[in-house]
Amino acid sequence: MSSLRDGVMKRGKTWSYVIRVIDPETGLSKPKWVGGFATEDDAKEARDEARRSARRGEYVDRNAVTLAEYLGDWLDAHALEVKPRTLAGYRYLVRQYVVPRIGNLRLQAIRPTTLSGLYRDLLAGGGRNGTALSRRTVDYVHAVLRKALNDAVRSEQLLSSNPAERAKRPRREHRGPVDIWTADELRRFLDLMSEHRLFAFYRLAAYSGARRGELLNLRWPDVDWKAPALRIRGSVGMVDGARVEGTTKGGRERVVSLDAGTVDVLRAHRRRQLEDLRIAGESWVDTGHVFTTGFGQPIYPDTVSQLMAKTIRAYNEPTDDEGAPEVPLPHARLHDLRHVHATLLLVAGVPVHVVADRLGHADPSITLRVYAHVIRRHAAGIADVFAAAADHIDEDQDDEDDGLDPSAGVPC
Repeated sequence: MSSLRDGVMKRGKTWSYVIRVIDPETGLSKPKWVGGFATEDDAKEARDEARRSARRGEYVDRNAVTLAEYLGDWLDAHALEVKPRTLAGYRYLVRQYVVPRIGNLRLQAIRPTTLSGLYRDLLAGGGRNGTALSRRTVDYVHAVLRKALNDAVRSEQLLSSNPAERAKRPRREHRGPVDIWTADELRRFLDLMSEHRLFAFYRLAAYSGARRGELLNLRWPDVDWKAPALRIRGSVGMVDGARVEGTTKGGRERVVSLDAGTVDVLRAHRRRQLEDLRIAGESWVDTGHVFTTGFGQPIYPDTVSQLMAKTIRAYNEPTDDEGAPEVPLPHARLHDLRHVHATLLLVAGVPVHVVADRLGHADPSITLRVYAHVIRRHAAGIADVFAAAADHIDEDQDDEDDGLDPSAGVPC
């Protein structure tokens, strides 16, 4: 055990600090010891923060609960407040990346430097077999910890401040899709799918910009044939291998208009489904979903994603004697059809707030961040557009001036 220096000392393998606080019952000052810190600097940082809290009358008494224990209780408490898929994601991140590394530390011993160190370790070797973990995943870990520790401050009053707010976290990367299909590549893909029973799904994905789960949640009453439009009411996801329906990502319903060609495709899909119903007879399961199997059951999300990848691969690497196409179709994910939709709209000059509403973004700033590369790419000619408009105004003004009567008197 080392000697006490300015309220900090080493006891065993960990460091502790002591401060004096006012007992609310007696009004007398008494010492408060807090230990369990990995380094002297961590203990000093916690001591300084505790002193500030004590001066403000906000000192939080010592609690032995570990970070793992707190996060476990926090996740259980949030089971009814967040979507099942979101909760499953939280649990995975905590179980996979947080608990094995710092879960045994006391909650009140977690410092900003503790979390900064965690993020560095994850970036360096937090992936499978010690490989680097993506910045995106580390950013998700930070987001969950910040939310959980914020509740430890505001709701549970176990912490005086949130260490995640001051941790040096990885810089957020809002990288939009880089290689987006052109309109011609989109048409080639849809031509490949045109004879498939789920062709209407891919047509809607590309021409509405809706998410995969939103389309698989659609029921026929959600289709407004007169408008024509879709009412996006909810979404579908996978949780522990089970298909789970819930609200949209933003929690809000929206209406997405449809073009005439897509309506024709949707009508043909409905006729085909009714034929499936006739063939299946009593085996048909009537769920009302727009996209179903041949027996009426709703489609699993992974089915449409895997089918798209399989179709592109079969086109680029055919097994018959025809040989590969002269121009391969670039690989794309199902979600990239949503990016194609947004990109073509923005390139066509549709206002960002209109595109954001169509995509279901809660705020146009999200659209701006995701598709900033598109906006920058097509901003080069903006100066010429303005100049052309301004010159046109000048020409109109000259024409008006030419029409004036030169003999007209000028007012004094």
